[in-house]
Amino acid sequence: MDDDDCQIVVYKNITSSHSYDNMGIGFMGFCLKSKYVCFPLFQKDSKKRIFSGIQPTGILHLGNYLGAIENWVRLQDEYDSVLYSIVDLHSITVPQDPAVLRQSILDMTAVLLACGINPEKSILFQQSQVSEHTQLSWILSCMVRLPRLQHLHQWKAKTTKQKHDGTGGLLTYPVLQAADILLYKSTHVPVGEDQVQHMELVQDLAEGFNKKYGEFFPVPKSVLTSMKKVKSLRDPSAKMSKSDPDKLATVRITDSPEEIVQKFRKAVTDFTSEVTYDPAGRAGVSNMVAVHAAVTGLSVEEVVRRSAGMDTAHYKLAVADAVIEKFAPIKREIEKLKLDKDHLEKVLQIGSAKAKELAYPVCQEVKKLL
Repeated sequence: MDDDDCQIVVYKNITSSHSYDNMGIGFMGFCLKSKYVCFPLFQKDSKKRIFSGIQPTGILHLGNYLGAIENWVRLQDEYDSVLYSIVDLHSITVPQDPAVLRQSILDMTAVLLACGINPEKSILFQQSQVSEHTQLSWILSCMVRLPRLQHLHQWKAKTTKQKHDGTGGLLTYPVLQAADILLYKSTHVPVGEDQVQHMELVQDLAEGFNKKYGEFFPVPKSVLTSMKKVKSLRDPSAKMSKSDPDKLATVRITDSPEEIVQKFRKAVTDFTSEVTYDPAGRAGVSNMVAVHAAVTGLSVEEVVRRSAGMDTAHYKLAVADAVIEKFAPIKREIEKLKLDKDHLEKVLQIGSAKAKELAYPVCQEVKKLL
C-alpha cells in the first residue's frame, strides 16, 4: 500500500482479467454458545491468503485509516491466513535517518495494534527481518525488462518530483513488492487504483515464472475497491497526503482535539451554507460529508438528512467532533503502547518468525527450480 493511499473504501470482489500498503467479503453471523453447539461469528475462507504492506515512515492520517487500516482489521475476521508487513525496505528508496527509521517501525507497530490489528488473528511482521523477500526479489528482477519498470506511472511521477534523480531502488521497488506478495503464495491483495499497474506486474511475473518452471505461484487476484478518496482539507481537488506542505491539509491520527478542530474549521468548502453531497459541484462540502459518513458508519444520505438546517461553518465542527470521537480511544492506546518498547519488539519478532516459517520453504523451492 502506498503511504499516501487515502480512500474511503467499500471492498468488492473484482478480479482483474489480466490476472496490492491495504483486502473478499466475509459473512456476518452470530455466536451461540451452549453445551451442545457453537456457531462462529464469521465464516472464514481458509483457501485464500491475504497480503498487504505499509511503509513505517510518516504518521498515519485520516485517509490511510479510512482507506486501508479499518479494512485490514475486518479482513482478520474473514480469512484464516492474513499477513501484514511493515515494509521498511521500501522506505529506504529515499534517504532515511537510521535511528528515526527504527523508531518509526516501532511507532507504526503501535499504531496498527491500537487500530485493531491482532497478532493472534494475523501475522504482523517487519519485512527486513525475513531475508527471503530480497532473495526472491533478485530472482524476479532477472525476469523483468527495464523498459517495463521505466514505464510504470509511479516511477515517472516520482522521478519527475525528484527532478529525475531517482535511485535504482525506486525503479525496482515494484519487483520487491511482487516478491513480498508471491513469497507467501498470496491469493488476494487489496489495492487502490494507483497500485493497479504494479499488481499487473505481480501477476505477469507469477505467470511468467509458472510458464518457465511449471505451476508454482498462485496468480494473485486484485481486490479492487469502490472508493471515494479522502481529499485534502485545503484543496479538495487533491487527495489527503502526509507530504502536503500545508499542515492544515491533513488530519493525522495522533493530532490533538484542538488541532483537529482547527484543521476542519479552516477546511475549504464554498459560499453555499447548505450541507449537500455533490462531489462534482461541491467537492469541499462533499469531502466533509464523506468523512462524516465514514467515521460514524452512517450512509451519506443519512448524514445529509441529519445535517438539514445546519450551515457549513457549524457542520465542519460537527465533522471534527465525530473524527475526534473516532480517534480518541485509538490515540490513547497508541500512547500506552509506545511506552512498552519491549512488547512492540516482541510482537515484531514473533510475527517475523511466523512469516519466515512460511517464506523459507517457498524460497528454497524456487531456488531448486532455477
